[in-house]
Amino acid sequence: MPRPKPRPKADAARTPGFESVVLVLQGGGALGAYQAGVYEALHGAGIAPDWVSGISIGAINSAIIAGNAPEDRVARLRSFWERVSGCHESAWAGWLGALPGGDMARSFINQFAAGEVMLRGAPGFFAPRTPPPVLRPPGTLGATSWYDTAELRRTLEQLVDFDRINHKSMRFSVGAVNVRTGNFTYFDNHSTRIGPEHVMASGALPPAFEAVEIEGERYWDGGLVSNTPLDWVLDARTERDTLVFQVDLWSARGEAPRDLSEVAVRMKEIQFSSRTRAATDAFRRSQVLRAAFNALLAKMPPELADTAEARLLARASDPAVYNLVQLIYQSATYEGQSKDYEFSRTTMEEHWAAGRRDAERTLSHPEVLVPSDQPFAVQTFDFTSAAGHGRSPEPAPFPKT
Repeated sequence: MPRPKPRPKADAARTPGFESVVLVLQGGGALGAYQAGVYEALHGAGIAPDWVSGISIGAINSAIIAGNAPEDRVARLRSFWERVSGCHESAWAGWLGALPGGDMARSFINQFAAGEVMLRGAPGFFAPRTPPPVLRPPGTLGATSWYDTAELRRTLEQLVDFDRINHKSMRFSVGAVNVRTGNFTYFDNHSTRIGPEHVMASGALPPAFEAVEIEGERYWDGGLVSNTPLDWVLDARTERDTLVFQVDLWSARGEAPRDLSEVAVRMKEIQFSSRTRAATDAFRRSQVLRAAFNALLAKMPPELADTAEARLLARASDPAVYNLVQLIYQSATYEGQSKDYEFSRTTMEEHWAAGRRDAERTLSHPEVLVPSDQPFAVQTFDFTSAAGHGRSPEPAPFPKT
């Protein structure tokens, strides 16, 4: 017979009914302020993740969250985002602000701000290389990237307590790609001693940023393979009823483009929305198979249930339930293809406020915090996107045995 699932009482200060709360943060550059706003709303609601996992800018936000005491996290996120935004804005914001209103004017302002970042970098994050890489001999320092991220290391060392991350009070995972093998790698504090280089590797998007060397291997941004760590979280099989807040910065859904500019935007959205839906669908299928095996196991004669093969499948079929709560940033039409490197203070504040607003609206639906009473169930919720219609329950097709 399948072993019963122990369900210890969850800490009501976090979320009722769940044994684990996971925060999953996608990559997206300047759009990452949206994730900070989401976290601010979660913190305000008393929801404390015990695992945070990120890619690229999501890795930086994850490190700030995991590397600080709960009461300091929002302030440290604010410190980072204020540091990297608005450095050049004061010189031209008043002049551009005199333009007529509307999306066209705002698009011009955003493109101007993004151009400033391309030319001058973002403080505390990256700076243009001088001389540029095309004037450097192959194989020399700086020959493979347009920007130097030495400032990011200093920022991380100031804002993140890596000893706290390595103390493992919260699980922490960031993804990167091995440049030599092309293999995806997760740096997880359960198996790796984490330092600034692991976070920087996860965000080393070429050709803007140079690969980061770790133990003799070089790593690029994990978004080259998958821009979300959701599959890593779901494959972990912690055997605990789990609430996942999945914060995506790129929407997979969108309208057909009407011109080349919109083609560039839509291409980025499809490319970097990555494997979110694929990971969710694959996990649902796995849960159905686990439920089927558990139902079959209950009918097996003892001698068959005690075989090595049956015991192996039983260990992989723990009937934990999952709520996947999706928060997907919906970009304004004027943001354009440079929205992931437009670091102006005005836009940062808008992204932050949007994340806080979307998370508060999502949490106003109490069902997102209620686990299914069916084993193996996967419930997904989306109250942010135009296509999102709230709850999409996926109960197991078999009753408890």
